[in-house]
Amino acid sequence: MKIAITSVGNSLSSNVDERFGRCAFFVIYDTDTKNVEFLPNHAKDAEGGAGTAAVQLIASQQVAKVISGQFGVKVKPLLDSLKIQMISIKGSHSVQEIINMIEER
Repeated sequence: MKIAITSVGNSLSSNVDERFGRCAFFVIYDTDTKNVEFLPNHAKDAEGGAGTAAVQLIASQQVAKVISGQFGVKVKPLLDSLKIQMISIKGSHSVQEIINMIEER
């Protein structure tokens, strides 16, 4: 299963970005292969529609879940319609910490 994690940077030590649509990177973690890929979020600086573009980007990666600090109200129905589960986390966590939590389950 592929999981997208919002990130402020392009390393495993980077913190999870609180913002979904305006995050700097999406980390795509494959729980089957343990592969990690960093995708820049080119829509992060868009005047409008950043959330929608972000949904399109992660959907193109066949992601089943997305982990972020928060999700905008326009994004929630889009992710729901694509059957992509949203997981909100609070506090400061690195991408590696989130991957470790996923693997412990």
